[in-house]
Amino acid sequence: MAKNVVVVGTQWGDEGKGKIVDWLTDRAKGVVRFQGGHNAGHTLVVGEKVFKLNLVPSGIVREGVDCFIGNGVVLDIHHLISEMEVLESGNIDVRSRLKISPGCPIILGYHSALDHAREAAKCADLKIGTTGKGIGPAYEDKVARRALRVYDLFYPARFAERLRENLDYHNFVLTHYLGAQAVDFDAVLAQAMADAEVIKPLVSDVSAALHALNKAGHNLLFEGAQGALLDIDHGTYPFVTSSNCVAGQAAAGSGVGPGMLHYVLGITKAYCTRVGGGPFPSELDIEKEGLPGYQMSQKGREFGTVTGRKRRCGWLDVAALRRSIQINGVTGLCITKLDVLDGFSELKICTGYLLDGKPVDLLPMGADDVAACEPVLETLPGWSGSTVGANTMAALPASARAYLARIEELCEVPIDIVSTGPERGETVVHRHPLG
Repeated sequence: MAKNVVVVGTQWGDEGKGKIVDWLTDRAKGVVRFQGGHNAGHTLVVGEKVFKLNLVPSGIVREGVDCFIGNGVVLDIHHLISEMEVLESGNIDVRSRLKISPGCPIILGYHSALDHAREAAKCADLKIGTTGKGIGPAYEDKVARRALRVYDLFYPARFAERLRENLDYHNFVLTHYLGAQAVDFDAVLAQAMADAEVIKPLVSDVSAALHALNKAGHNLLFEGAQGALLDIDHGTYPFVTSSNCVAGQAAAGSGVGPGMLHYVLGITKAYCTRVGGGPFPSELDIEKEGLPGYQMSQKGREFGTVTGRKRRCGWLDVAALRRSIQINGVTGLCITKLDVLDGFSELKICTGYLLDGKPVDLLPMGADDVAACEPVLETLPGWSGSTVGANTMAALPASARAYLARIEELCEVPIDIVSTGPERGETVVHRHPLG
């Protein structure tokens, strides 16, 4: 009987979901991206090869695995084509295995222009730290019912007509309100029509294909992007992304019913990181050499896959993790980058907060309350031994095992997997999500 797993990030993104999805695909037939856009970055290490993916599902590096981009993804087709070409230059077969939903809203040049102009117009304290990829404006068009979707590319005259209407509207905002330059209609149309010829053969009814695979008894993976604390509804609003990052979105964003989602794997870094603006209660100083935050930043190579920006670092925040477990219905956790904590004499875990002098054990809703939270920290002993490459719990130092056990105790959710390095084999498995 088929078993389907949703893989989501439980923090602010960058938890290492890509490696885990790739690792899980040895028991899966299909991998689905169901939200976000090319603002997400997944880095995979397979032997001596490193693949950096933004849109193509992580399962693409496994032969025989079908990959799907669901209707919940906003699609920059030009970027997708360039990503496909990079993979193909590495002898990865993409076009015979990648299928794209006709319902995906398309990101066009005016979306990124709006993204950059709006961010530039904000004062420093209100900057979201957007990647500038046009993700937010594309989702706005979707909700406003003016989005151009992949299936519109099959009707060029209608596409051009609707594009002109959209540009009239968005160019007015760009020039009259934001003081930016207008976007050229002819250039956008020409690029869209050229890109359309490349991806038309890949367009397919993703919902029907997933149901057929499930009916045939094949396991599926639903690959989330970003992290649950960046969710548009449940994250630290307004310092969030523009889509729902929680496990429930896997159903709506790919065209399956929630009854087809059997297990939710929450990917959790052994510490916390965040890119861009927004509150971060357990944040540490990453600039001062010798301090824990600096060590996390340097040893963990904490730089954004998409933007190259430094990631802010802090102690593991269990109060935030509890919120994420709650909103995702997490079945089991996967702890990643445990090896980054090797050599710390002591570790701290944020077990809760003080908010206006009162104890709080769950991350509050909204950025203002989160910014006012003072972390309550618990100290645990560190370890001097190495966890790198361990593939059994017994191979981990005793203090590392105690650290993991304390996380389980505080979260009341089992740790089913521990990642001890970027390679596929550097993985400890307590319980396999796919059985």
